[in-house]
Amino acid sequence: MHLSREESLLLIVDLQAGLLPLIEHGDQAVTEAAWLGGLAESLEVPVWVTEQYPEGLGGSEPRLLEALPGHRLWQKLTFDACANPEFSAALAESGRRQVVLCGTEAHICVMQTGLGLLAAGHEVYWLTEACASRRAAEARLARERMMQAGAVPVSADMVAYEWLHRCDDERFKQAHRRFLKGRSARPLVFA
Repeated sequence: MHLSREESLLLIVDLQAGLLPLIEHGDQAVTEAAWLGGLAESLEVPVWVTEQYPEGLGGSEPRLLEALPGHRLWQKLTFDACANPEFSAALAESGRRQVVLCGTEAHICVMQTGLGLLAAGHEVYWLTEACASRRAAEARLARERMMQAGAVPVSADMVAYEWLHRCDDERFKQAHRRFLKGRSARPLVFA
């Protein structure tokens, strides 16, 4: 099953300033989520961002929000964003059935949201280099559990090139200049 930009939504879970200093590979998660989010917005793929209890954990990382001027923000108290009826209703109304999922903590809010998305009938794509936890081993365990539940592991490059679909149009040329060319040499850790 291929990702389609017309069917996709990027969901960035809880990349919050108060939590990130504790997260192993947290800086990479923010960088990769912001990179893919910028590309998503340029391709008219919706980008949604959640914040878990921002009064205690702070708001989203400013660097992330600066890269995503068109994002939709959801604040939540449940670990699974899908447990919020307004969130679930808006997702159903969007008509987007493919959700590219990333954020922190991978083994808590990201995984529980992913399980909620799967239960609601969505295809879930686990953005491997942008899902992180305090301990990398827990992020890997969450990914394994999500794969067993039916999610598909992906990298940002995979998603980008599937959304772009072809290399002979102006959309690809712009994306290549703005996003793809500079990314190729960046070292990444895949948890």
